[in-house]
This record gives sequence, C-alpha cells and structure tokens, in this order.
Amino acid sequence: MVDPSAKRVRVTQIASPLGRKPGQKETLVGLGLNKMRRVRELEDTPSVRGMIRAVAHLVKVEELT
Repeated sequence: MVDPSAKRVRVTQIASPLGRKPGQKETLVGLGLNKMRRVRELEDTPSVRGMIRAVAHLVKVEELT
C-alpha cells in the first residue's frame, strides 16, 4: 500500500547500461527502468536512494512534492 503523504522521486533513464560495471543493469531493472527515456515515480526511501546512487550516472532524478 502506498502512503499518499510519502515523498516521491521521478527517475528517468538517460544512458544505456551496456558496457558498464556488472550489476548496474540489474539495478536499473530493480528501479523499473530498462530502456532509454523510461520514467518511473518511486517512493523516496533509503533503499531506493541507494539504488539511485549506484547508477547516478545513468539516471536523472527529480523531487516531487
């Protein structure tokens, strides 16, 4: 169940995981991203932030209110 008062982030894939370190493609899939320009709105949790940090060079993050 999603808490409507929880902070959310919009994550957009801006680069390909091809030729990157092992595990980065799997991290993108875990975030719900697997193709260029795919966008997902996710709950802002420490686990999601850690995944974003691991692939920060492949994604663009926007804070949502």
